[in-house]
Amino acid sequence: MDPIKTARKGAILEVTLDRPKANAIDLKTSRIMGEVFAEFRDNPALRVAILTGAGEKFFCPGWDLKAAAEGDAVDGDYGVGGFGGLQELRGLNKPVIAAVNGIACGGGLELALSADMILAADHATFALPEIRSGTVADAASVKLPKRIPYHIAMELLLTGRWFDAQEAHRWGLVNEVVPATELMQRVWALAELIASGPPLVYAAIKEIVRDAEDAKFQDAMNRITGRQLETVDRLYASEDQLEGAQAFAEKRDPVWKGR
Repeated sequence: MDPIKTARKGAILEVTLDRPKANAIDLKTSRIMGEVFAEFRDNPALRVAILTGAGEKFFCPGWDLKAAAEGDAVDGDYGVGGFGGLQELRGLNKPVIAAVNGIACGGGLELALSADMILAADHATFALPEIRSGTVADAASVKLPKRIPYHIAMELLLTGRWFDAQEAHRWGLVNEVVPATELMQRVWALAELIASGPPLVYAAIKEIVRDAEDAKFQDAMNRITGRQLETVDRLYASEDQLEGAQAFAEKRDPVWKGR
């Protein structure tokens, strides 16, 4: 049984983690996910990806401890994108939306944090319970204090406590909380809205955000205005840049070509 299901509609790719009973990720599944997201990254016809889990109970609980007990090394080969195919995938300059349809804990929460937007079903729950098993939530320790208030992030990391979708929304960890029966409809509507936009601008936004994360403001601005970022240089020299200006002047909707 293939642990990853994909469905495509136009420029949108839906990726579903489907490993009964809980959608846990072993090394093989992680490598497959890396291949899927690398293909998404490199295919110019695809503009937005949706990541979700099969069923209604689990989004992903993270690392497959049963596989680990059978020999999967925690520091083994996760594939081109690191754990879950997203955390360390270089050059991913396209938007990814996580649709959290249930429990997202440990590496599953870290996987959701690798997306650009997170929508959660109203019954979804979250935790970073690694502390209780004597290990570290490494990616979350890097990302979480940058996404939500420091003291809240440290509480979640140091206690491993569970929190619900409403609390996640309150701290800005998720964009929206949606009734479970409406989650995928809402996520697809958002994906379609984004897919209708300018892909070269999205690419520039993602690279700018990554590049500027640890940079001083003026240094980051100098790299942008100096066209030192590949996506910015491509955007400024593109047909789409001219099309945006012409469409505005002509009071019509722009037609984005991604070139």
